[in-house]
Amino acid sequence: MATLATQDISDSFISDEEMLAEPCGWSRLFSLGSAFNTFDLQNDVYTFGRGANCDVKFDESSKHFQAYSKVHFQIYREKTSVGTHVFLEDRSTNGTFINSEKVGKGNKQVLNNNDEIALSFKYNKVYLYNDLQNTDNDLPKVVTEKYTVTKLLGKGACGEVKLCFSKGTCKKFAMKIIPKKKFSINDRVQINDPSRIMIEAKILKSVNHPCIIEVEEIIDTPENLFIVLELVEGGELFDRISSIGQLKEENAKLFFYQMATAVKYLHDLGITHRDLKPENILLFTNEEDTLIKLTDFGLSKFFDAGSMLKTFCGTPTYVAPEVLFSAGHGTYTEAIDSWSLGVILFVCLVGYPPFSEERKDMKLTEQILGGHYTFPKQYWSHISPEAIDLVRKLMTVNPSVRITLKETLEHPWFNDDAVLKKAYTLMHPNINGNCISMTPISRKRKAIEEEEKAIKKSR
Repeated sequence: MATLATQDISDSFISDEEMLAEPCGWSRLFSLGSAFNTFDLQNDVYTFGRGANCDVKFDESSKHFQAYSKVHFQIYREKTSVGTHVFLEDRSTNGTFINSEKVGKGNKQVLNNNDEIALSFKYNKVYLYNDLQNTDNDLPKVVTEKYTVTKLLGKGACGEVKLCFSKGTCKKFAMKIIPKKKFSINDRVQINDPSRIMIEAKILKSVNHPCIIEVEEIIDTPENLFIVLELVEGGELFDRISSIGQLKEENAKLFFYQMATAVKYLHDLGITHRDLKPENILLFTNEEDTLIKLTDFGLSKFFDAGSMLKTFCGTPTYVAPEVLFSAGHGTYTEAIDSWSLGVILFVCLVGYPPFSEERKDMKLTEQILGGHYTFPKQYWSHISPEAIDLVRKLMTVNPSVRITLKETLEHPWFNDDAVLKKAYTLMHPNINGNCISMTPISRKRKAIEEEEKAIKKSR
């Protein structure tokens, strides 16, 4: 995400630190970048640009300062025959964008609640417009008194995720809203003890790992469970793979090492993810080498195996064969996560899944149950034998002999000091990466070599 130098805000504006819990205007502009301040719109007209006479003047040290116009855009509200509306007028040469669509110099567009405003480049998003008159009456006071909940970020099996800002600091979070009705089917409660919901949620909050989404707060109400999560803005691993076709093996190794360490951490706590897929692997930044964040961990514990199977097995690409074999009514070990990670690694390396509904000779479920996947030379010839060996061992049909995550992290594919140091630096940015000079495999080999030398010397 591009960052801009701090802009000058007139004294009439309220800074992030000074933002009151209650709004004091008709609309609010939430900052989408650290260099912009969140403030309430109280006057009828505001101008934005690099000109000295603008109500909001951009700082000259801004990276994109030369791309901005003296008056880049203007926001104003106007009474019409059908009510009062808020407009954005584009007065720039390089453009102002609303929801990634260019407005165009001299054109104006109505601003709607949760619209995103970008300057000069559609990726340079700086503000989220929040109509303070458009309140969400469906949210309980225990939520709205602490957070301003805005645009929808996505929907999943457990509910929906919305962007929210904490009142007082305007720090950004993702809020997962899980309806309690999801915990029952046809009025048949799937969890015998409703208090277990909060017990499990508290376990999620206690998790602390650099490659796992941090849970900020959990709010329990009679109708919904609100889980306030760390906001990650680099997109999903799924989108990264889709956009470039496949990852370089080095990048796949960097990402996969982080995934494996995160899932092993959960396993050590007795938590099985059960829904591992590229959509649940988030990227911290848009950089090629970036920290990954595992999300939606443990939430499957709120559902019985049958209901989860129906949910995430609509296309069961990443589901372990033992889950399919028992039709979702069996008991599974943490080995199901190892299988799912194997499928993810397969997709990272070549850009397509090991199992497909397009296959004519065998149904998708039969492919998974029998472990019928191949490594065609036209796609796999450039992939190392070590990577292929790890995929095979992770995607072993029999869970009792499937490789564990402890064994995965000790696999020869990770005998790569450069990648391991890079991963360690991303995961622990405040600690010198030189403290891990070599992988566990290379340390073992080094010890063997030194022992052999000592034996030869003694002779």
